Amino acid sequence: MKPDGTLPVPDERLGELDVLRGFALFGILLVNALMMAGPHAVFGGGPGASTLDRAAAWAVTALVSTKFYLLFSFLFGYSFVLQERSARRAGAAFAPRHLRRAAGLFALGVAHAVLLYPGDILMIYAVLSLVLYGLRGLAPRTAVRLAAALVVGLAVVLFGYGLLTVALAEPFTPGQYVPQVADSVAAHRGDALSVLGAHLRDLPSAIGVDLLYAPDLLAAFLAGLAAAGTRLVERRGRDRAWLRGIVVRWLPIGLAGGVATACCANWPMDNRWFYVGQAVAVLTAPALTASYACGLLLLLDAVRPAAVGLLAAAGRMALTHYLTQSLVLACVFTGYGLGLYDRVGPAAVLAGCVLLYGAQLAASAHLMRRMRYGPAELLLRTVTLAGRPTASRGSHPADGLRPAG
Repeated sequence: MKPDGTLPVPDERLGELDVLRGFALFGILLVNALMMAGPHAVFGGGPGASTLDRAAAWAVTALVSTKFYLLFSFLFGYSFVLQERSARRAGAAFAPRHLRRAAGLFALGVAHAVLLYPGDILMIYAVLSLVLYGLRGLAPRTAVRLAAALVVGLAVVLFGYGLLTVALAEPFTPGQYVPQVADSVAAHRGDALSVLGAHLRDLPSAIGVDLLYAPDLLAAFLAGLAAAGTRLVERRGRDRAWLRGIVVRWLPIGLAGGVATACCANWPMDNRWFYVGQAVAVLTAPALTASYACGLLLLLDAVRPAAVGLLAAAGRMALTHYLTQSLVLACVFTGYGLGLYDRVGPAAVLAGCVLLYGAQLAASAHLMRRMRYGPAELLLRTVTLAGRPTASRGSHPADGLRPAG
């Protein structure tokens, strides 16, 4: 760290944002890995699953699911403002840059969804970024109020639908679920064409889920927009008393909401309670997300600078890592490679995630000492600038945003 307590990073990049992105990558990986491992993994395994597997899935739902895509979405909104400032400093029109960037994100998302993981979120990020452009003139307080309204509105819809499901639907057991997913399981274990066909069949429902939760994503974008408008990270990112206050006030709420969500989605409640749990998650996940982010910033002074550098380097190439995670997981679980789809329990999946994330941290440190951008970041930046970036054209403060699961 520099004498003033800030993180040394190239040009005008804000190091704390890179650290948060690098941290969020791990949470995104845990959730996406369970989703890509098969239809039973995310809920604790199929019939006869071990207690360890059920506990692992329950913990991910309580502590990880929803929280980290919100963090990435907040960072997306924050970085949107930094991108606009960067364009202004360079004397370039921001609208064409932003439109090209959105188009590039959308194209990457389509390729990612079809080839690797239908649960991609880059496409919805690209579309919502155009909405964010239209709302960029909002005052910070207005942006926060709109974000809160979107969150409450979505929670009300989910809670109402959840209550109807509890009242009218019949519960089913994991054993009853097996025949329903048999064709999908076989397709994911088949050859490459079979896997592609499965992805294309799953894509409409995945897009539907993204659209359902679009208000939540947009709310996080707006929160980031408001925070950047007040330079929140620059002002408060090293304010230990303020950071500690956020953790103390919001962590209990976030943890309570996470526990309630896991009880509804995993155990002990039956499947009819899923959307009730999702309503609770929408309302309380921001509290846990804020606690995680502020808690991590509090720890920066207590850990070795090398560890901070690992997270920051990973954050600088988060888009590359996101796509690489899906590539590795697709090779492990589908017919592209080992074909372990629906054959590995949650505990083993999460252990593999630790190894993969460790390898990505090491790769980031190596590459970022030698390169200005990760491969995917370089591609997206080239599209954004309509030309290959050079040092003289100014740095881009927010390359490598992920997008989440």
